[in-house]
Amino acid sequence: MVAMEKILLTVLGLAGSPRRGGNTSLLLDQALAGAASAGAATELIVFNDLDISPCQHCDGCLGSGICIIGDDMQSIHQKLREVDRLILACPIFFLGPAAQAKAAVDRCQALWVAKYLLKERHQFASDGSKRRGLFIAVGGMKRPDLFNGARATVKAFFATCDIIYGEELLYPGVDLYQEIRRHPTALREAYEAGARLVAPA
Repeated sequence: MVAMEKILLTVLGLAGSPRRGGNTSLLLDQALAGAASAGAATELIVFNDLDISPCQHCDGCLGSGICIIGDDMQSIHQKLREVDRLILACPIFFLGPAAQAKAAVDRCQALWVAKYLLKERHQFASDGSKRRGLFIAVGGMKRPDLFNGARATVKAFFATCDIIYGEELLYPGVDLYQEIRRHPTALREAYEAGARLVAPA
């Protein structure tokens, strides 16, 4: 009798920072490492390395739910349809997500159209499991509303992709390059959050 191969959960990490190796990248790397330690297959996408145009509000997706702009977002859309877990990490610029992350989120208007206007809910993974997401953000200021705008954006993005906003790691007052390394718990928290993300609900 042939043993059935265990199916790995897939975790997609989306890096929304323009700076490689900085605070956001370090946290995302730890979260993905935590997910991998729990048995998941992980993938990292760095928005700043890709060709992603801003949404043009051209309504080209209204009839099909498919974006008509031929750039790297096409492949990301497909990954968002298939992935089991999602991690979005980005710094906060002017009380919102960095432009790289916001541009990619805005380009998911086509997925919103397919889901809510065309009622194509089958476009996402349909194995009956609940897809969950983790939001990681770092900001230089310490004001109490620092993450409010980004949190609202990411929650709307996750909902559009049929992903439950499961957990968030938000670190204010962190601005200098790799300053997060001096935080007493942040890197460990990111690792543990990544492991929890793939643990049975």
